[in-house]
Amino acid sequence: MSVKKISDGWGSMFGRRDLACAVMLCALCAHGACSILPASGPASADILAEHYSPESLPYALVRVTSDVVDVLERNGPRIYRAFPDQGGPTDIRFGVGDIVSVTVFEAGAGGLFIPLEAGVRPGNFITLPNQEVDNSGNITVPYAGPIHAKGRTVVDVQQAIVDALKNRALEPQVVVSLVERRASSISVLGDVGTPSRFAANASGERLLDVIARAGGPKNPGYDTWVLLKRHGRQATAPFAALVNEPANNVYVRPLDTIYVFTQPRTFVAFGALGAAGTVQQGQFPFAAWRLSLAEAMGKAGGLNDNLADPASVFLYRGESREVAQQLGIDCSRFNGPIIPIVFNLNLRDPSGYFLAAKLEMRNKDVIYASNAASVESTKFLVYVRMLVGTVNDPLVAAIDAYTLKGLVQGTTNVTTAIAH
Repeated sequence: MSVKKISDGWGSMFGRRDLACAVMLCALCAHGACSILPASGPASADILAEHYSPESLPYALVRVTSDVVDVLERNGPRIYRAFPDQGGPTDIRFGVGDIVSVTVFEAGAGGLFIPLEAGVRPGNFITLPNQEVDNSGNITVPYAGPIHAKGRTVVDVQQAIVDALKNRALEPQVVVSLVERRASSISVLGDVGTPSRFAANASGERLLDVIARAGGPKNPGYDTWVLLKRHGRQATAPFAALVNEPANNVYVRPLDTIYVFTQPRTFVAFGALGAAGTVQQGQFPFAAWRLSLAEAMGKAGGLNDNLADPASVFLYRGESREVAQQLGIDCSRFNGPIIPIVFNLNLRDPSGYFLAAKLEMRNKDVIYASNAASVESTKFLVYVRMLVGTVNDPLVAAIDAYTLKGLVQGTTNVTTAIAH
């Protein structure tokens, strides 16, 4: 048999094998076998179709619109939303442990407290010894008995004493003063210069005022958070939000607890991000008190022009059930207070960049930019080429060896070998 015939036979056999491999791989790809190809995350088609296995965590898909951004903005971490009372200072009221002074005045001598002897004391008044509001919330005034003081203002207690004495003393007048305020204190704790507990100011103070009294925050403002706890409710906001959004700088009330803490915020970005020719993924710090999705993508190098599908930018985040319901999600299929949500942002739409600039990032958010469909097709073709090459290379080597042997033995001339 001539070398030409052998090579033709092997070539036709190789061609049929190439075709069979290509058909087989195409069929496998059509049935989802492309999952064997390398990737940095799920395919955008799977995310958009909400495909997940029964064993995995279910999630809700929400497409980012102006209404969605408004809902998220309304439910961001802000103090004024949990404490909408923007009123000024309130009256200081007595509480258990407060030290109180009581002075009783009468219209003339010879009354209940003032003796008839004119020279005994200057003025028609008597000052009782300082006393503490007891556990029952009372103070004691001679001839008036226990006077309830807890929860009452100075004016209320003065009038209560006058009412108790008016039938026994001569036109009594009473002055009550708070000597030491113990019950109506404010606590400022955490990462401040001087954590302390101090009395509430009757003139009224705001959050920034009491934090300043405690020495101010010890760490950079963009990593500092402020927690306000009042009557069983609490709310948290970035420290800079108190400065840049005055509505968060609410008036403090007696018995408030303010906790200042440091929490560097980060987000994770992966997928088709980074400048052309590079892929930039990893964990990034906010380094700002407020960071938008557009700014976060900029920190990660933006979309990769060679890989990314601009319509397939996803933000992974957990939201409360209340917020999820406001977003129109059916929460009945989810357990627990936090609903996993994947937000889809379409940056092929020019207005998408305005939405990205308005959507505020949260701590531990995850940004994922999916590859374009053409990238996955290219990966598949490269894979096919590699597989075909694996089969083809030994055949070509065998043909070349057989041809060389024929040339050496003189059974095949050079011109014929080259031509074929």
